[in-house]
Amino acid sequence: MPAATVAVDPSVLAPLPVLGRDVAVPLVTGGEVAYAALDHAASAPALQRVWDDVAAYAPYYGSVHRGAGYLSQLSTDLFENARRTVAEFLDCRIEDQVVFTRSTTDSLNLLAAALPDGCEVFVFETEHHAALLPWQRAGRVTFLDAPSSPAQAVEILERALADRDPYGPALVCVTGASNVTGELWPVRELAVAAHAHGARIVLDAAQLAPHRAVSVRDLDVDWVAFSGHKLYAPFGSGVLAGRADWLREAEPYLAGGGASRTVARRADGGVDVQWHETAARHEAGSPNVIGAYAIASACKALTEAGFDALAAREDALVRAVREGLADVPEVRFLSLFGDDAPRVGVLSFVVDGWNSSHFAAALSAEYGIGVRDGLFCAHPLVRRLLDGDAGGAGECGAPEAGALNAIRVSFGVGTPEEHVSRFVRAVRELVRDGARWKYRTVDGRCVPDTSGRA
Repeated sequence: MPAATVAVDPSVLAPLPVLGRDVAVPLVTGGEVAYAALDHAASAPALQRVWDDVAAYAPYYGSVHRGAGYLSQLSTDLFENARRTVAEFLDCRIEDQVVFTRSTTDSLNLLAAALPDGCEVFVFETEHHAALLPWQRAGRVTFLDAPSSPAQAVEILERALADRDPYGPALVCVTGASNVTGELWPVRELAVAAHAHGARIVLDAAQLAPHRAVSVRDLDVDWVAFSGHKLYAPFGSGVLAGRADWLREAEPYLAGGGASRTVARRADGGVDVQWHETAARHEAGSPNVIGAYAIASACKALTEAGFDALAAREDALVRAVREGLADVPEVRFLSLFGDDAPRVGVLSFVVDGWNSSHFAAALSAEYGIGVRDGLFCAHPLVRRLLDGDAGGAGECGAPEAGALNAIRVSFGVGTPEEHVSRFVRAVRELVRDGARWKYRTVDGRCVPDTSGRA
């Protein structure tokens, strides 16, 4: 069956304009092609609107807080309005705080540093390393086995929380959507289970917020973390939003100006410090005003486009990939909850007889398609999904893990239908005909061999 051209009902939604949509890249076989950016789960291209908003503000750049000049006051208003925009985007509670950070990783490390004494953290082995690793520095961690269904995830968590000893403060960390399989997790049900057992819950929304509306109130989560660079904003900014008490009672994440209200010398020669009790407590130093403004701009753009329409279009692209490769038995998609589980635009797969690094390199060099290969900073999950089976050897070895790796394709609001059609066609051709070029391993990566065609 030939691969069908991807078609999305134009009444649903057109792709939103993003940077890089007209970039041409060279092919090893000759000529150029428009780059198909299908690695949104790592970093999404910035929305054109976000870039334009940042460019419009740039001439008015000024220091934030306490500056008497006009540009300083303008920048301060911009920064604090961005905080309010993010709070509205997440449907935060009135008393919640929005702290600007560098990324999801930074946000979760901040929360880890704010855990009360004796707090035990419960986290599934399926999490991205950003959500899996920060807690070990802060206290006791219980790693939960991967569930085979959303219902089983709730059962595993309830059992672990009920059996904890001592029965003290606890935190659950869970993703909203897997960065490996794209599958949606039962966040609301997990929050109910956590609260029923006296625990709090933080949502890693790095993969969820760019694809679905996130409501702190409806999901009843205590905190939510996400990154700007996955939300169609530039690199270097993130958010931790949620309950203020643990954050207010913790030592500042960084000590310095902006986090302190007053500093005075003592008679003994030391200093006494009064720290802010607002979000500024954990925002020491000159803040990333442009980063915060870019996140706010992205929040507004996605809200105005409408998440229902965005999700409908994305669902059509996911179906196009799965249906376009359904009759290619060599392609196996990875899943925890089953092929029909609801998911965002993230799909990982392996190809029988191919090393995943080799396959991804051929997609890039011969078709101008950017995907990701490896273990996706979720090593325990990918290893479990692959059953520890290295599979068939390819021409290029994978870095560090032999052939135990996978390929991930991911897309979003700016992905044109042509990019998905090209991807489906490329996968089918590579499986049927093999690579047209020779490849070799250089510094752990599979790259085209200068010796030429295969």
